[in-house]
Amino acid sequence: MTYGLGIDTGGTFTDAVLLDNAKQVVATAKSLTTHYDLAQGIAGALAQLPQERLQAVNLVCLSTTLTTNSVVEGKGAPVCVLLAGYDERQIKASGLIELLGHDAIVSLAGGHDASGQPVCALDEDAARAAISAQAPRVSAFAISGTFAVRNRAHEMQLRAWVRELCDKPVTCGHELASSLGAPRRALTTALNARMIPFIQRMIESVRATLGERGIHAPLMVVKGDGSLVNVDSALQRPVATVLSGPAASVLGACALAGTDNAIMADMGGTTTDIAVVRGGMPALSEDGALIGQWRPMVEAVKIYAIGLGGDSEVRFQGGAGMTIGPRRVLPVSLLVHQHPQLLAVLERQQNETPHASQMRFAVRLQNDPAQLDRLADDERMAWDRLAEGPLDVERANVENRPLARAVARLERKGLALYSGFTPSDAAHVMNLCGHWSRDGAVLAARIWARQMRHLYGLGKWTLGDEVGPSQQVIDQVIDGIAQKLIEAGLNDAGQMNEQNAGKMSTLLTQMALHRRGSAGASDTAAPVFQIQFAPGMPLIAVGAPSHSYYPTVAREMGLELINPPHADVANAVGAVLGQVVQRVHLLVTQPSRGVFRLFGVDGPQDYPALPQAFEAARQTTAAMARAQAIAAGGEESDLKLDWIHDENSVSNDIDGDVFFEARVGAVATARPRRSSD
Repeated sequence: MTYGLGIDTGGTFTDAVLLDNAKQVVATAKSLTTHYDLAQGIAGALAQLPQERLQAVNLVCLSTTLTTNSVVEGKGAPVCVLLAGYDERQIKASGLIELLGHDAIVSLAGGHDASGQPVCALDEDAARAAISAQAPRVSAFAISGTFAVRNRAHEMQLRAWVRELCDKPVTCGHELASSLGAPRRALTTALNARMIPFIQRMIESVRATLGERGIHAPLMVVKGDGSLVNVDSALQRPVATVLSGPAASVLGACALAGTDNAIMADMGGTTTDIAVVRGGMPALSEDGALIGQWRPMVEAVKIYAIGLGGDSEVRFQGGAGMTIGPRRVLPVSLLVHQHPQLLAVLERQQNETPHASQMRFAVRLQNDPAQLDRLADDERMAWDRLAEGPLDVERANVENRPLARAVARLERKGLALYSGFTPSDAAHVMNLCGHWSRDGAVLAARIWARQMRHLYGLGKWTLGDEVGPSQQVIDQVIDGIAQKLIEAGLNDAGQMNEQNAGKMSTLLTQMALHRRGSAGASDTAAPVFQIQFAPGMPLIAVGAPSHSYYPTVAREMGLELINPPHADVANAVGAVLGQVVQRVHLLVTQPSRGVFRLFGVDGPQDYPALPQAFEAARQTTAAMARAQAIAAGGEESDLKLDWIHDENSVSNDIDGDVFFEARVGAVATARPRRSSD
């Protein structure tokens, strides 16, 4: 008997499962994710699995939410973006300034036009100077040229100069997206470069941990579309792993629930992800996945993701009142579980005059060498101090203000994490879960409620009441999940865009969840309207916090709830179920009558007849898809090809059929190679 090993590294937990040859779960494990050293959390999960069965593992598949979380939270490694041919309008439209700041963006003369012809020559002197200046300060380079999907020559030249002048990873836009839209392609390339260190550390941690246990099976990574690639491919295109965890969760949820049609909801530490599944597979997003406020050009499952998870910070926001997320913090219940001595500090704080730094402790989070090298002296001292354990921010504000300010900068850079009151803490107070310190959660709820009352005038809870504020947090989480379920249903119907669906779902949620009306309203008052989801579309709830919220969500939304066995490790289960899938397509146009242009890998190629251009496109894309699938870890003997042909033409009485353009391509699918293959 051989086994597939699935590992999911999430924001809070690292999960591991063993599946047998019949794809049945034979063992599961869960350990806290150790962000500073991912190997510890992975090793902790593997240590709980039967060791004799680990020796029979012939395939390891890895999914993660770390790349998704980094996008949602706006965190990432420092990068430099080299832009060839971009004007100020395009740079502004890309969102790169908001994402990275002006100093990380280098605009160069160059780029191509819509026909694939160069606008002007690349400025080699300026490019070399920028690369040399930026290399010591960044973790990776991102390169994007205008119309590079129609001629990649300038991107390839810039990449060659980067590789000549330094050893930093480099990503080109044409490698990630084949659609027009230079600003979004530039953003996608920058996000990809920012994620490379995350993926590198994770893969190195997994490899080291597997090696210690004598597991030498092929290691695959789940992409955002649910397919698998080997680690070399994942390191080249880490942006493709955005929504890796949710994609694996969809596959795992459907397999565990034994249904092909459902609404899948996965709640983790940082996000809640919802997908509509038909025929056992979710739809792919045609316009790229919306992750937080960004929409990179990546093929991914159509997920409705919100920054609402068990570890989301519960805070006050002017004009909105109590808000949950999107910032992730360390739940106080988990903090006290790991550091019981801090309970005494919280007990003292609950009786002191409220202020914002109470129950706020700082701990180390990421460990990115490029970021650490760029730290100022006071930030480096703060980083070294955090190695000793959690820092009491309240005490630091009184005794060492420079230290507190330096820690705050580390947190903004994603190197440190604050503690705070979260839905996980509220769930512990309400006895909806109990794996961490309930005493810590109770004190956190009391301190948070005093802060809200005295600092912001929010809430009418009795002094010392932990239940009232915790219940309000639980209710708001349920409202947020319900609203996203309705929004997903409205979007899936295709009747309105995301903005309108979001507005409509807010209204419908208020109508559907009538249990909490205005002050003095009866909870038993009959509603005027009811929301009903289609029969035969149950709600599959997975993820560690799912038992805390989804029974209430399903009951109040009139949904059948399926909370399958092993729901808390669905991501890791789904990771093992994926296949290797590579999609390649090329564009054929008619720039002038009787000339058919194929934008190939070596630049534009013209043909006198459309069938010739189509045939060249089919042969090229088939060869590319096949080669990419094998290079990505697919089994060659199992490989299958499907064709893509999306044509834009019109027919009229004068000219007959008039061809404009077509997208021609191939899809290669194969099962992943196992060590016994």
